[in-house]
Parts: sequence; C-alpha cells; structure tokens
Amino acid sequence: MQTMKVVFAGTPEFAAPSLVALLAAGHEVPLVLTQPDRPAGRGLKPQPSAIKTLAVARGLSLQQPAALDADAIAAVSAVRPDVMVVAAYGLLVPAALLQLPPRGCVNVHASLLPRWRGAAPIERALLAGDEQTGITIMQMDAGLDTGAILLQEALAIGPEDTAGTLRARLSALGARLLVRALAAPAPPRAQDAARSTYARRIRKEEAEIDWQRPAAEIERQVRAFDPTPGAQTRYAGQPLKIWRARVEPGIAQAPGAVCSTGPDGIVVACGRDGLRIVELQRAGARRLTAAAFLAGAALGPGLRLGREDG
Repeated sequence: MQTMKVVFAGTPEFAAPSLVALLAAGHEVPLVLTQPDRPAGRGLKPQPSAIKTLAVARGLSLQQPAALDADAIAAVSAVRPDVMVVAAYGLLVPAALLQLPPRGCVNVHASLLPRWRGAAPIERALLAGDEQTGITIMQMDAGLDTGAILLQEALAIGPEDTAGTLRARLSALGARLLVRALAAPAPPRAQDAARSTYARRIRKEEAEIDWQRPAAEIERQVRAFDPTPGAQTRYAGQPLKIWRARVEPGIAQAPGAVCSTGPDGIVVACGRDGLRIVELQRAGARRLTAAAFLAGAALGPGLRLGREDG
C-alpha cells in the first residue's frame, strides 16, 4: 500500500481511532490540528482534547489554532501533505486549505450522507428513530458536508443504542473505512441534494422532557442525549436526569403522572403510552437504579414529574 503524508485535524474521542489507524497503516502524520483546550469539569479547568492527548503520547507535532487563519494554513503548507484528513474537528476549513494538498481534504462523517449533514448526525439519527446510520468518507468541498462520497458503509442502530455506544461503534468503523479509502480511492460519487437532511447542533433546551409527547419519542430522547447533555425533567422542583427507560404500552393517565413504582422501574404517563424509568440521577448525585432511587425518595402514584411542585 502506498503511504502518504497526512495532516490530521480532529478534536473529540470520535476522531482518535482514525488517527491511530493512519499511523498503524504506515502513513506519516507530520502535523496534527486540534481545537484549543476548553474549560471542563466542576473546576472549569482547561482540558486537552482527546486528539491532543493522543498526539502528545505519540510524539506528533501539534498545533491548536482558534481558527484556520493564514498562520494555520502556512503551517499546513510547510509540511507539504498529500492529503488532509478531518474527523469531527469542529472548525470551518477554508477554501484555501481545501485546495492545498494534492488529494484535497477528506472527511470522516458519522452518517450516510446526504442524510444528516451537520454537527450532530448521531443524536439526530437516534431522535428520528432511524433504523440505520453509518460512515461516509467524503471529499470535502466548500459546502456543509456536500462533498462527493468516496466510501460509505451502513451500521444498524440497535434498540438500546445511546449516542455514546453508537458513537464508539461509528468511530471504529470510520477508522477502518478511512484507511481503505486512502489505500484504494474509489471514483467520487456526487450526493443527491434532494435527499439531504440537516443535523443541527444540539441545544441545551432540547434535553428537557415534554411528557405530552409519545413515550416512544421520549425514550429515543433519553438514548440520544446519553452521555450528554442527559434528558431532563423535574421532581419536587429539582432537576432529574433520566438515563435509561423503556416504553410501557397501554398507559392512559395525565402526562407526567407517576402511575406506579417498584424495583423494576418508575412508570410515568406520556402523551401516548408510558415510560418505565430504570436509571435516573438527581442533580449533584450519581446515577441510580430506580430501586435505589426510590429507597431515598418519596415518589409514588399521584405525584407528577415536570412540575415545579413535584
């Protein structure tokens, strides 16, 4: 296999398997780009990205520009890459950089393009109830995930998949497809723009559970927002995150009403059917099974979730 000089741009854990796979395949990575350290955790101390941690551990040259400005473009140009690989980088790649490497810029995208172009394809696929998603290796152009498809492979979405479990499986698939795409380039295939959908960035307010909605939609919301930001309701005026739940058919009470409680879960009425909550978390506490939560909470039939008075 012909090896290449690759500039790699990525930030979160999703991108790490792709960088590891490039190195394992023998490609030279003279420069890694990742976003600047961001405040995180309770102390809001600046934390390195997963890609920074990996690049430092592997002894790779690293830069963390706040934007891909003239200085960043000059740094890429100086190493004379054959191709630039972008995986969940999070910064806009300007046209000057797209055109700089002889083989352009290749993107590892977590959907079956043209479905779910944009920032949150994994969460949007789960929220929509899609039965499958996948990885697209795309030749980047100036549009938002509009470039030609180089390689694509589907992945089934399981009934218990969360954003976290699905992201892990997709990142592994993306790494394998990336190496294949670089080793044996396929003729680029244009996307069908008429079939495109947009995966807009997740907003914090989307995590709030609306008990008027069908239980099936709320159950997907719980899985889509695990591990972050976490689907949230209120109990006794305090935030309550729901981490695992399943649909309970045939429940017909006022939405948000607690119908029953027991070791196997807390059943809450929804706009259609009910939701059996099996894992949840108070603010500032750890995740608990329903049984453990009920041991310390006066929650039972007649109370409601989502209301300030509990």
